[in-house]
Amino acid sequence: MKTVRVLKFNLPLWLVVTGLMGGLLVVGVGAYRLISGRPLGLRSWVSTQIYFASSNLKVLADQKNVSSLNQGEFTNLIFLHHSVGDNIISQGGLRDLLTQSGIYMTDQDYIEYGLSGPDGAFRGYTLNVPDDNTDPDGLARIFNQPRLPLPLNAFSGLMQYEVVMMKSCFPANYIYSAEQVAQYKDYYLSIRERIDATPDRFFILLTIPPLNVAETNPADAARAREVAEWMTSPEFTAGHPNMAVFDLYGFLAGDDPTKSDYNALKAEYSDGTDSHPNALANAEVAPVLAEFIRQSIETYRSSWQAGN
Repeated sequence: MKTVRVLKFNLPLWLVVTGLMGGLLVVGVGAYRLISGRPLGLRSWVSTQIYFASSNLKVLADQKNVSSLNQGEFTNLIFLHHSVGDNIISQGGLRDLLTQSGIYMTDQDYIEYGLSGPDGAFRGYTLNVPDDNTDPDGLARIFNQPRLPLPLNAFSGLMQYEVVMMKSCFPANYIYSAEQVAQYKDYYLSIRERIDATPDRFFILLTIPPLNVAETNPADAARAREVAEWMTSPEFTAGHPNMAVFDLYGFLAGDDPTKSDYNALKAEYSDGTDSHPNALANAEVAPVLAEFIRQSIETYRSSWQAGN
């Protein structure tokens, strides 16, 4: 008759509990996937982290190339934007217009599309813009980051360039209350405070482009104009020599109170109900913006060189 030997394992209690919890978690995840049919996004999260890690390595490797364009002439510019900015570049030819003036523009689009160099080619990486947010609160968050000697955060990445130009996209003009207007002003004031503390760089802010008339209402549209007019007023701009504000809103928005597109995207600049300015708008605004950039840089460059 055979003797059955019982094997005993003296495992620590914490290990047993951890194993049980891990098993329950795996079962729970499997059940969620089976019942809901929805992915958990883990693969996407991992891919994003790999992309950021790769970008950090590439931005460090590219630092010398970026800095080599800084000659004290304020001609090395980065433009932080989303889709409206991309269309001004691609449909309006902004990059070529600036190159003709001796200004070399790099642009940072959505994180998904990353950073393109002065030649328009993708540089193989992105700046790590927190939450890919370029609304006023997102810009304020970037400008609250530390300036590091290496471009390991968005602000430090921007500071590699002599000129920083930035804009929020039209969804930021869904402005529902006077309190939101006041909050926007606070965001821009915090940005301006950091600009004041960074006199070795020149900054260009663009007012927020207007919404299509189908996407807004008179009250919200009026608040959008209020923000734009405040940003371009002496109250905001006077006494801040290394900052200029281009009124993109004012260029694109209807200004006739008797027309339906008042305070909204001009009818001739609209395609249907889309709030993206159309090809005509981009073709017309790009040379105006390019000349504004050229003149603003020239003015600051003269005062900077005289003072240094």
